[in-house]
Amino acid sequence: MMSGETRLVGLLGDPVSQSLSPLMQNAAFAARGLDWAYVPLHVTGERLEDAVRGLVALGFAGANVTTPHKLTVAKLVQTDEQSVNTLVVRDGRVMGYSTDAAVLDELEFRRAAIVGDGGAAVAFAAALPDPAHFSRKKAWPPDVSDADLVINATSERDEVLFLLGPGQTLIDLPYPRTATARAAEAAGARVVDGLEVLVAQGAASFGLWTGVPAPIDVMRSAVRSA
Repeated sequence: MMSGETRLVGLLGDPVSQSLSPLMQNAAFAARGLDWAYVPLHVTGERLEDAVRGLVALGFAGANVTTPHKLTVAKLVQTDEQSVNTLVVRDGRVMGYSTDAAVLDELEFRRAAIVGDGGAAVAFAAALPDPAHFSRKKAWPPDVSDADLVINATSERDEVLFLLGPGQTLIDLPYPRTATARAAEAAGARVVDGLEVLVAQGAASFGLWTGVPAPIDVMRSAVRSA
């Protein structure tokens, strides 16, 4: 139960109703015995700057930022990142971080490729050494045959965008799994699905807000059970 002492964290996005982050983060706060709460906040693009200022005014500890605001919010806060998905509020200042690519810490690879051009694609591009980059605006269709790690950072769920096979790993950002991910798994590729990506970035955000190690197993169980 929330009280006047409860620390608040928000999720800024449009839409936010389908996000599993509130379920995951509130389970994590409870597991660590923290009097914190995570609330979804539907924010349109024209109100984003007001919303960021509102986090300070309302005493929020921070926020996550999701589609379509990750690139825009980076221009409104203190950050060196081009794409921001995590905000931390301290002493009246809002600092921006990117934890979108935290899942990479668990993987080994030699050559990476990114498919997509949104905020998550920008975050992964910043975290990878010289990745190949494909999008409908730049280079299409994707030729990922030389990559052993491919990030699907598009929102396409029903079309198979490219084919993978044994020896290749797909990070599939949308959840539930896309047609591209199902085809890759059937062909023998390893698939790291969007729920694992969500848990990894959420655990990193949790640590930035609280200074406490995230209960990763609790967070994974929360999103998998949903």
